[in-house]
Amino acid sequence: MTEEEKMDIIETIDEEGNPISFQLFDVIEYEGNEYAMLLPVDEDEEDESDEAEMVLMRLVHEGDEYSFETIEDEDEFNAVAEYIESFGDED
Repeated sequence: MTEEEKMDIIETIDEEGNPISFQLFDVIEYEGNEYAMLLPVDEDEEDESDEAEMVLMRLVHEGDEYSFETIEDEDEFNAVAEYIESFGDED
């Protein structure tokens, strides 16, 4: 992992209090909100598949700080996921 890739690592806490690391893949804007596309980073084992599961979270700004929120609303999640998938259809 390059130094630039290491700077894009985000650590969050799961429901059980365990830290999880993600690499920030991209941030997109959709209907006035920002969403982060994150790739899980597993430093303990090599990922043998090239297809890691992307995680989608809402990016929330609070002054100079920002945080990531789980998208609880299924309709919102599906709409954002479809919007992201539509970029692949434009080729």
